[in-house]
Amino acid sequence: MSWAVAVARLGGDHRIAAVAWTDLETRYREPHRRYHDLRHAAAVARDSGALAVAFGLSARERALVAIAAWTHDVVYDARPGEDERASAAWTRDELTNARVAEADITRAEELVLATITHDAPGDDRLATSLLDADLAILGASPEAYEEYANGVREEYSIYSDEDWRAGRVAVLRKLLARPRLYRSEIARARWESRARENLAGELTRWHDADPHHR
Repeated sequence: MSWAVAVARLGGDHRIAAVAWTDLETRYREPHRRYHDLRHAAAVARDSGALAVAFGLSARERALVAIAAWTHDVVYDARPGEDERASAAWTRDELTNARVAEADITRAEELVLATITHDAPGDDRLATSLLDADLAILGASPEAYEEYANGVREEYSIYSDEDWRAGRVAVLRKLLARPRLYRSEIARARWESRARENLAGELTRWHDADPHHR
């Protein structure tokens, strides 16, 4: 679902939504972005929309998921936590400007904030749609996964190779230690197996590149 359709479905002003979309596009095209760009937002909107339909969400609920998908990384400066909170604030401001109802604004804001920890109540199907879609790249083809991993590395270029390796290895181990990478059975069926292969492959490459690893 497009941004414009989602805002309109929530009763928002389409003209104000169009202005917000121009700002959103500009932000996602910032030159420092190598993965968290408009392609990523569009992929999350697509995959979360498919999951939302599969979960039987209402038209309004699907619109909320779409809003969060489009805006969850609208502010991105490689500052985990701060970026998501700033993106949630952008979402609130723009939906307020478009005169969307407060209850819907709050719900969309909550969904964006859920991407900080990638956690939410187990029965929250809206959050499950968004969070599983945000991790869909982990279960992509090896080529697409490598492009993602390289892109994220470029976004965190302020860190030395040694510091990045240590941090990335810790993240990969933490992900692989989870009993489930995805919240829903549908997402697990689609992406879990390949995601574990991709994560394990990257971990092995980091180990092989580490002169201190035995």
